[in-house]
Amino acid sequence: MDWNLNDLYGNIKSKKILNDFSKLDKKALRFNNNFKNKINNKISPNRLYEAIVELEKIYEGLGKISSYASLNFAANTNNEKISQFYQSTSEKVSQIRKNLLFFFIDWNNIDSKNAKRLYKSTKLAKYKNLLESERKYKPYLLNESEERILDQKSLTSSRAFNRLFDETLNNIVFNFDSNGKVKKLSETQALSLLYDKNRKVRLNAAKALTNGLNSEKRLITFIFNQILSDCKIVNDLRGYKNPIDSRNLSNEINMETVQALITTCNKNNSLVHRYYRLKSKILKIKNFMDYDRYAPLSETQKKYTFDEAKNIVLESFNNFSPEMFKVAKLFFDKKWIDYKIRDGKRSGAFSHSCVPSVHPYILMNFTGKIRDVTTLAHELGHGIHQYLSRKNGYFQQNTPLTTAETASVFAEMLVFNNLLSELKSPKQKLYLICSKLEDIFATVFRQIVMTNFELSIHERRKNGGELSSDEFDKYWILANSKMFGKSINISEYYKNWWMYIPHFIHSPFYCYSYSFGELLVHGLFAKYNEEGKSFVKKYISLLSSGSTESPEKLVNKVGINLNDPKFWESSMYLMKDLLKQAEDLYKQIN
Repeated sequence: MDWNLNDLYGNIKSKKILNDFSKLDKKALRFNNNFKNKINNKISPNRLYEAIVELEKIYEGLGKISSYASLNFAANTNNEKISQFYQSTSEKVSQIRKNLLFFFIDWNNIDSKNAKRLYKSTKLAKYKNLLESERKYKPYLLNESEERILDQKSLTSSRAFNRLFDETLNNIVFNFDSNGKVKKLSETQALSLLYDKNRKVRLNAAKALTNGLNSEKRLITFIFNQILSDCKIVNDLRGYKNPIDSRNLSNEINMETVQALITTCNKNNSLVHRYYRLKSKILKIKNFMDYDRYAPLSETQKKYTFDEAKNIVLESFNNFSPEMFKVAKLFFDKKWIDYKIRDGKRSGAFSHSCVPSVHPYILMNFTGKIRDVTTLAHELGHGIHQYLSRKNGYFQQNTPLTTAETASVFAEMLVFNNLLSELKSPKQKLYLICSKLEDIFATVFRQIVMTNFELSIHERRKNGGELSSDEFDKYWILANSKMFGKSINISEYYKNWWMYIPHFIHSPFYCYSYSFGELLVHGLFAKYNEEGKSFVKKYISLLSSGSTESPEKLVNKVGINLNDPKFWESSMYLMKDLLKQAEDLYKQIN
């Protein structure tokens, strides 16, 4: 592994892990004895405060062990001992947590009058948003014994299938035809070749990806169906009307706002069509295929070393805020980033918030392409956000997904603007703007495609039985066709690519938060361009607030109203402007 996990634990056999588990088990039992049936209408603000502080300490302790287990597993999915450690850790955490589940159930059983009495207490001011947010779950909570059952059964249902999916996907061998010779590739390597300048290489990469996924299609179809079924069962038991409702609740956002976001994106698919028509002209490809989408515009693809990417990102951050720079630099200096490609390592990238007493960790798979530079910026944006918000404690460190993507996308914009400002050549500017547009489209429109796909399959599963792999293919192509229109021809190789996207399995309906975050950042950047350096302090304060306030209240402080439908439409202006710049530069060159 590239990263240093010693700030968590030394190794998976560490006696400290066992000792911590033992201490946490005793603390959880003591907490249960001290507070069960006492979180009621008569409880004082001081006593409730004591309970929350103690509960937060226990959850942070469990979170520390869980973080260590999940990070080890992400870096070594094919290591049997680490997989076993990951599973046993999950089981022990679940066992301890059953003594804690009563707290928020009992809190939600307090009547509204007494809840307001407690809200208004200065003693509980720190936890006001936490307590208010938890009350939103009141209509959907079961009794304590039922909540225990759901929590424990998740070990053999959703969590088990999450693990099975990761292990299955990471063990697929993708056979790539390289001039008649077969090269065995990982998923990350196969996906990377879709960015190759050679069209035949891109086509063969698409074939390799499709054939590799097909080798496990039956199993992944089964896993997906089990996730859909599990979601349906839990949603039915809790009384959610729609499959997406629980995600909206955790995101602290209503369906009206989500629908406004989806509708706005669907209405503006013409921007995607315009761009790919432009790209087909630049590349002189008449029959523009799905595997041509990521083709480089430049004949020579600049390759970046990790140190070069690091310096670009740090410089961009420093130009905006020295504080952002200082935090970002810690990730490199203290080895909080695992960036090298290895067999068995989870694909993609993420920043794991860990726990307030430690710090975040970042995983990515660096291949040296420009998109890896922006990925590094993206994940460091998350990392900075998580690092700054640690001061709010375990319960309020992380924001809902809707604002969790804000810092990451903003970081990407900083890097893009820095790179663009240094270019003189119209052709170079065109290529960079096109690259940025592709990133934005992937974040805005593609994520809405995924959301539309999820809405379709969850609704289909809700009203029918299991889906066949052909049905998954059909819904996937249907959702993508609406985005691409006639600007791209979808090949037979594209139909099963829903199979490799982990969000569908790990975090249903996660994807729209990316689109939300991207468009929110466009609004924030407009504010930054308008206000200049005075905006920086507001932005850092926004990141530092964690979830101490709702997303709506947090962004209101920087002058953005999420409930205004016009905001989402206005957030399209940046894309429209960049696309117009690209079209004008193309005309200038030609």
